[in-house]
Amino acid sequence: MTTTFEHLCAILVKDYKLDPMLLTLDAPLEALGIDSLGVAELLFNVEDEFHITLAPDAVQLLTLGDVVHFIDELVAVQHGGKSPNDVVMAPGLQAT
Repeated sequence: MTTTFEHLCAILVKDYKLDPMLLTLDAPLEALGIDSLGVAELLFNVEDEFHITLAPDAVQLLTLGDVVHFIDELVAVQHGGKSPNDVVMAPGLQAT
């Protein structure tokens, strides 16, 4: 079983060729080279990987922690707290 953060990091390393050492919960997306278009692309990948559906509403995601929290909230709502892959929430983060 992996955490949401670990799963997201795997996506970022594979698809964005990012250095895993730079990936922390407080890492700003912009500092990682992920602009607003990159965030949109990342969220499409997140939908597929986490088997969730994103609302068309804009959401402000500034750090990797923001993305993890956003994913965890959607998984909790859409899958009753568990994704089909048994992804667990990142340590210290809870769905609201």
